[in-house]
Amino acid sequence: IALIFWLQPDVSPGNCWPLQGHQGQVVIGLPARVHLTGVTVQHISKEVSPSGTVISAPRDVAVFGMDADGEEKTLLGTFVYNVAKEAVQTFPLKVTVHAQGQDAR
Repeated sequence: IALIFWLQPDVSPGNCWPLQGHQGQVVIGLPARVHLTGVTVQHISKEVSPSGTVISAPRDVAVFGMDADGEEKTLLGTFVYNVAKEAVQTFPLKVTVHAQGQDAR
């Protein structure tokens, strides 16, 4: 099991990836083929938020896999981050299997 931290493992107030507006995207290039089964999103809770709210938390999220050339993308999953639940939420991704038994991604 490998844990990969996107940008910083610290999600305390002020240590986040700020976005302007209501949409954003990030592309993560990996040096080798990987087998992804899920994605985890974490946001600060209301209890530690300086404003007492978490209106800046992500909501609708889509995860895509890219081919080696970076030209074709495949939807691996969509999910909704729910601020009323735990601050750390994990969502399963779709895995497509080839006839030979190898994962497409």
